Amino acid sequence: MNMLTLLSTIFLLFPTLSSANNRIYNVVDFGAKPDGKTSSSSALLSAWAAACGSATPSTIHVPAGRFLIGSATVFSGKFCKNTAVTFRIDGVLVAPSDYRVLGNVGTWILFETVTGVKISGGILDGQGGGLWACKATGGGCPTGATTLGFTNSINIAIRGLKSTNSQLYHIFINGCKNVKVEGIKVSAPGKSPNTDGIHVQQSSGVTILNTQISTGDDCVSIGPGTTNLWIENVTCGPGHGISIGSLGKDLNEQGVQNITVKTVTFTCTQNGVRIKSWAKPSNGFVRDVLFQHATMVNVRNPIIIDQNYCPGGKNCPHQESGIKVDDITYQHIHGSSATQIAVKFDCSSTYPCTNIKLDDVKLSYKNLRAQSSCVHADASTHGVVDPISCLRL
Repeated sequence: MNMLTLLSTIFLLFPTLSSANNRIYNVVDFGAKPDGKTSSSSALLSAWAAACGSATPSTIHVPAGRFLIGSATVFSGKFCKNTAVTFRIDGVLVAPSDYRVLGNVGTWILFETVTGVKISGGILDGQGGGLWACKATGGGCPTGATTLGFTNSINIAIRGLKSTNSQLYHIFINGCKNVKVEGIKVSAPGKSPNTDGIHVQQSSGVTILNTQISTGDDCVSIGPGTTNLWIENVTCGPGHGISIGSLGKDLNEQGVQNITVKTVTFTCTQNGVRIKSWAKPSNGFVRDVLFQHATMVNVRNPIIIDQNYCPGGKNCPHQESGIKVDDITYQHIHGSSATQIAVKFDCSSTYPCTNIKLDDVKLSYKNLRAQSSCVHADASTHGVVDPISCLRL
């Protein structure tokens, strides 16, 4: 028997064994069908159970093809003894075309209390168009499902993934520690409602690198309890920019601190870098934030702090935000504004913004001089700053 024949025989006898240190579980072996019509949810969960039962690092392989994930699918780490499971996706995971199937489930693909999970490559197609059309025509529509969620998880990596046309948020990170998102692409039409690219809350040590986001809401939204977040080399547009908030919806709310956003480009977005809080009492805060090396291309609100957020005037009129905003730095922010007010600080009268610093900021507006607007804001400038009209030198 020659060596090639011997290796082929070994592979046939042990289809899940790829090396001494890594077992591979092909979802097709568990019944998944790459036809885009037969639900493969059970097959993925069976592969997950097998990988969780392994004592060695394991890979769950989704080969080329379209695999329907026809129901909300939860990968739980509660009984998983494996802390090194990789999902290698070479195909497309597609949601049901009928938006009502997932419309009220919360999250389509959810990882819960897992450790050491990696997702590599692949496409997640949320098929959200039907739900957006429903919302555009009036009421009676479900909220919609987030495409991919991680909750209460540790040491997570997402690389090379593409998320398209999510019903709601594309990626949701909640209650997690040490998460790295790198080289992903998020795409949805500019008018698709509430399709945030990446939402982070109650999490620490999240890094987002080398990512392209085009969507109908915030490219990255940062919620309460987020600390030690690093965002670098991200392009955003269309979308609503990178937003800290909205914060302060609840009276008792954890703060946001130690946030770095650098080397980012915004193209024809509603906002560039934004801090947003509800106009109502809260004990939350935002502090130690650096926005650095941002390029604005025809952005409606390149730099904005809005502490009077009160959509529809419900539950918050005639109140002031309790969110304390302190130690915010804008450094090396250049480009063009789509409106004449390129810098807007609309802060709380109860808790004015403090220690706002602008360093090397140059924003233009068509053939006119851009302007700034400051309400209840203690803002200082360093180096060349334009516009300077309402800022303290």
